[in-house]
Amino acid sequence: MTFQSGTNQARDVAHYLHPYTNLAVHEQEGPLVITRGDGCYVYDEAGNRYLESLSGLFCASLGFSEGRLADAADRQMRKLPFYHAFGQKSTDVGIELAEKLISMAPVPMSKVFFANSGSEANDTAIKLVWYYHNAVGKPRKKKIISRQKAYHGVTVAAASLTGLPYAHREFDLPIERIVHADCPHFYRSAQPGESEEDYATRCADALEQLILKEGPDEVGAFFAEPVMGSAGVIVPPRTYFEKVQKVLKKYDVLFIADEVICAFARTGNMFGSQTYDLRPDMVTLAKQLSAGYQPISALMINDRIYRALVEQSRKVGTFGHGYTYTGHPVAAAVALETLRIYEDLDIVARVRELMPVFHAHLQRLGEHPLIGEARGVGLLGGLEVSMNKARREAFAPAAGVAGYAAKRALAHGVITRGLNDTVTLCPPLIITRAELDEMFDGIGRALDDTYAWASQQGLMAA
Repeated sequence: MTFQSGTNQARDVAHYLHPYTNLAVHEQEGPLVITRGDGCYVYDEAGNRYLESLSGLFCASLGFSEGRLADAADRQMRKLPFYHAFGQKSTDVGIELAEKLISMAPVPMSKVFFANSGSEANDTAIKLVWYYHNAVGKPRKKKIISRQKAYHGVTVAAASLTGLPYAHREFDLPIERIVHADCPHFYRSAQPGESEEDYATRCADALEQLILKEGPDEVGAFFAEPVMGSAGVIVPPRTYFEKVQKVLKKYDVLFIADEVICAFARTGNMFGSQTYDLRPDMVTLAKQLSAGYQPISALMINDRIYRALVEQSRKVGTFGHGYTYTGHPVAAAVALETLRIYEDLDIVARVRELMPVFHAHLQRLGEHPLIGEARGVGLLGGLEVSMNKARREAFAPAAGVAGYAAKRALAHGVITRGLNDTVTLCPPLIITRAELDEMFDGIGRALDDTYAWASQQGLMAA
């Protein structure tokens, strides 16, 4: 397609390299250009309105027009627009944010390290796993276990943790010392007649066997999201984390909880670690930390790890890690105001009030002939498409059925994403019941369209 010269579409295709985009298709179709937001809605340059059912990218928890966050950024920009944290420097707003997060932590934590994205927070956690084990005299204990279908970011090390083929293929990833355990997806992987608890036992046993295969004296850490968001909202089977944590403790393997998506009330508690009774050694945060209004992330570490860092720093002469924008004062100010708004809204109570409505809609669409499984927790849900509901058969990835459903949702005024055969839902936490009705109505229409298309294309199994 040739775009009219000077239009945003033409300018975009000419100059903008997009993440997670089929670049060949993008050259032909161009972008949807979003120009403003209002509450749970965003508007394109033609004035069309869309309900954002994914909170942008799991992050815009307070919607797209929260004036308090704009005011917080403005105040900080005028007071101190930038300063760094290198060489014993600090800012008052960075100190306050660190103090606040430590007070909120789901388990006792000692210190907070700030970065700019979930990828950087997870990269930092990887480096600290290696640094820590050097400090405590276990230089061989460096292998890290992630999980198939996990999503932990796209920087070189974080992308290696990510257990999705498209994050590795042609990038020469994963790097050495990172291995992947099974994805604990009960719907896809349970044996006939197997209970969730028995399946969880099998997953934990498989993890133990992987640790034994790699060498207990070489496995240093295990990374896991409480709910695997970008895998298609895969909720852990009952007793999974209880059993997995016993294995980690048995072999002295550090546990890092990636709360980039799950933190700040998304699962019905302030942290996903509380929802699933996790006891991590480190916790990574991002996204809803600032409601997506500023790029900021955080890594919380416990005192055992911090004390080892102190001793290693004493020996080396410095803790040689950091970013120019670590604890950026504007981002920190916006994050602090975000946390205040959560408190003012009693955000956990608000999410719990909306959960029954959200899940009733989710289960209703789970009865659709195109949907094999409807799953979720809190205000996070997934609708997995299936070519044969009774036999749980998946479509060929090349068919792009979930992606087609997302395009049809757009035509019905709802923005979502098709992730790994799953239509994913993660609305802003400020969404109303009426807006939930509207959101699920649009998704339902999109599923009807997609089922008709898939049937016409001969994609549905007999």
